[in-house]
Amino acid sequence: MSENVVHLHKPTDPPTDDAAPTVLTVVPDAPPAPPVPLWVRSGRAVKTAVTHETTKTTVRAVARHSLYTFNGGRIVARRTWDGKTGARYERMIRTAEAAGNLEAAEEWEERLQRFRAARHHRRMDLLHSPVEAAKGIAVGTGVSIGVLVALGVVMAINNHDVTDVITPLRATIDFIALLIRIVQVVWGPALTIGPFLALLALWTVGSKQQAAPQWALPDHVRNSEGEPITPSIVVKALRDLGVPALRNAIKEMGDAGASMLGPIRIAGCGVEVDVTLPSGVSTNEVQAKRRKLAENLTRHEHEVFITIPEAARTVRLWIADSGALDEPIGPSPLVTDETMTANYKTGKAPWGQDLRGDAAAISLYQRHLLVTGLSNQGKTAALRALALWLALDRNVQFWIADLKGIGDWAVFEGIAKMLIEGPSDDHCIQATEMVEDAVEEMNRRIEAQRRDPSIVFPPLIVLVDEAQKAFMCPAKGEDKRPYGGSKATSRYFMAVREIHNQGRAVDVLMWQGTQDPTDQNLPKLVREGAHTRASLVVGTESQAEMALGAKAVNAGAAPHLLRQGLDKGTLVVASDGIAIPAGQSSITVRTHFIDDEPAAEIAARAKALRDGVATLRAVDRGEERDALADVAAVLGDSPRLRTNEVLKRLHALDSSTYGDQWTNDRLKSLLEEHGEEPKKSHGVMVVHRDHVLRALANRDVEGSASAAE
Repeated sequence: MSENVVHLHKPTDPPTDDAAPTVLTVVPDAPPAPPVPLWVRSGRAVKTAVTHETTKTTVRAVARHSLYTFNGGRIVARRTWDGKTGARYERMIRTAEAAGNLEAAEEWEERLQRFRAARHHRRMDLLHSPVEAAKGIAVGTGVSIGVLVALGVVMAINNHDVTDVITPLRATIDFIALLIRIVQVVWGPALTIGPFLALLALWTVGSKQQAAPQWALPDHVRNSEGEPITPSIVVKALRDLGVPALRNAIKEMGDAGASMLGPIRIAGCGVEVDVTLPSGVSTNEVQAKRRKLAENLTRHEHEVFITIPEAARTVRLWIADSGALDEPIGPSPLVTDETMTANYKTGKAPWGQDLRGDAAAISLYQRHLLVTGLSNQGKTAALRALALWLALDRNVQFWIADLKGIGDWAVFEGIAKMLIEGPSDDHCIQATEMVEDAVEEMNRRIEAQRRDPSIVFPPLIVLVDEAQKAFMCPAKGEDKRPYGGSKATSRYFMAVREIHNQGRAVDVLMWQGTQDPTDQNLPKLVREGAHTRASLVVGTESQAEMALGAKAVNAGAAPHLLRQGLDKGTLVVASDGIAIPAGQSSITVRTHFIDDEPAAEIAARAKALRDGVATLRAVDRGEERDALADVAAVLGDSPRLRTNEVLKRLHALDSSTYGDQWTNDRLKSLLEEHGEEPKKSHGVMVVHRDHVLRALANRDVEGSASAAE
């Protein structure tokens, strides 16, 4: 028996088979939104109107111009009060006392006493002036009437009419009556227009002084970058510097700190101002706040330089025009002036421009040189610019070691007597031996000068670029002495020290370029031996002291605050060879960049001034030298040279081989051995290039014949 199951719960899902009926679901419309109350809509409209930019601009304009008029009246009233009373003098006395300048305070007090005495004298004169004025008016009136009557008498006599006696007097009375009528007509409108003219005058004073809050000023003023530097802006920047003693001193000064400032002078692409700090504020407190001071002046940090002049408690601010330091300074005169020449002793190399925009030229006479900085900031370019200028003096000799070895100094082929290029330890060894040869040359010159004090030697520039590689070279010689290092056993270190000690006296000078200075790659004794020290951007203040010395950095030199990558070619220079403002120990120079192509053109001009220089590319001490080939090499392109000059060039080529034992007789014997000999030209013994080449050819022929046999 089957049972039927009755489900008490109705299924909610509709049937899914095709026979199921279609069910339509009617969705009722959403109820209408309730109307927004009138007060809400009104509030929204008011908020929109109040916050609209046009409303804000209008409110700022109304407030600005109203405050211009009101504050203009305050300014005029204060000026009038200062002119009539001794308030100005009292304010200056308080300022001088706050700054601790008692002499200035006494001087202003004397001026105040003189002002009060003069004012008292004027007031006493006022007691007698009414009587004197009345007498003066009476006398003046009588004289005037007498003159007019006399003039009338003359007219009456001339016209034969007695009535003309009073004609001038009547004309004068009519003229006075006319003036009275004009005043009566103008007086009414003047009373109406006068107040408006007075308000306009007050508004003009206020607008010139920008006498309104910052929020009320126009957008282009309120949001401007690099606004003009004015005394009030400088004082405000100093007040907000975060130095409590300085802020309190400015508040106590009656003139709000204006007396601290010297005149603001235009200085190149910026302005310069000296600030005398009040008592209790040290200069290093301001120096340490350079970034904040720059931002207070609406400048970037690199656009504000702080130096310490000779005056006590004084800092000198140089503030660049906004963005001016990012503009290029133009090409070097070496590139633009093809007639430029150089003089090692009296001339100055055109290196660039200082921050004032003036040409920065430096003397290289008897000065060792050190240029340092981070990598790829323009160190080689700065060094090469000086060397290119000096190459235009035909008497200057160059020995160059480029331990970077990428061709920066290749233009000196045919100018430098020695040119080493490469970054390996072998190149560092060659550079060390080159400097040691320079020491021998220096000693030879000193000995020759001792015998003959009148002798003059050609300047010799021994230049090592990337000198940190030489200091860090790990190689050792046969005597176990290291080539690199910073100890007394280091060959490179000791050679440089010897040149620093005595080379200047005989014009043997050491130029070095090095990067990222440390005590290991730039020892203290070496960096302090340079007369001219220049630094591009470096990483830390301690590196800045290594590059320029603690004295220059303490006085405001800050190569560590230059911008890496953005201030390429900008050097901070400490040297007596360049004009530095009085009281400063360094100067910032933006150097000219000379690219490879114009550098090659300048080098070509330098080569044209010389008789042909055979550039030795490497120092090789492991093989016996070919004397005849070396003679041909030192002759270069010269058709003939005096024997003395040939011997000098041989000595410069390899002083250990061609030392004092090489004389005119030995040179003559060498040539005679191969069928040639020096001959006289105009009474002077010379060596002909053709003769030497012919001797080389004869030797080669003889060598070939011997080999055939």
